[in-house]
Amino acid sequence: MKELEERILRDGDVKPGDVLKVDSFLNHQMDTKLFADMAKQWHKDFADAPINKILTIEASGIGIAAMVANEFGVPAVFAKKSKSINLDGAVYTSKVKSYTHKRVYDIIVAQRFLGLDDHVLIVDDFLANGCAMDGLLQICTQAGATVEGIGIAIEKGFQPGGKRLRSEGYRLDSLAIVESMDSETNNVTFREQ
Repeated sequence: MKELEERILRDGDVKPGDVLKVDSFLNHQMDTKLFADMAKQWHKDFADAPINKILTIEASGIGIAAMVANEFGVPAVFAKKSKSINLDGAVYTSKVKSYTHKRVYDIIVAQRFLGLDDHVLIVDDFLANGCAMDGLLQICTQAGATVEGIGIAIEKGFQPGGKRLRSEGYRLDSLAIVESMDSETNNVTFREQ
């Protein structure tokens, strides 16, 4: 998606440790027009799939998932990273190691929001090693839900998550795939798609 790539080049900041900072438009301050355009692209790309639920993980995926759910006309569900008093009843759980925060989270989805009849599109802002996706896929397996695809805003193509998920047979649609980036020059190179 050229619009997203151009925005990354204009407003993204490459930090040491393979960190791409895009908080001015993607995961702190949110450009909802860009999110709506991303949602339209995924709606087009997954038009042949019977998607009836959008799934993400808190927090950065929620804004994107809400726009995607609106475009598809279906509910968005997000996995919580902590159990609160508001979360009652039976739950699905999994563990996720955050690349950015360098810690392990328990993620939780209430069973009443995900089940056997659900055809899920999982969406998130980034894909690096695939740990968040693994956790969300485990939740879908526990629920007996069908994963129709995975939509990622920015995939770090030089890290193993995308290649592994594709080799496992998942339909992965990343709107921008970073082939390489350099924190000294702030240069970002994208994979041709």
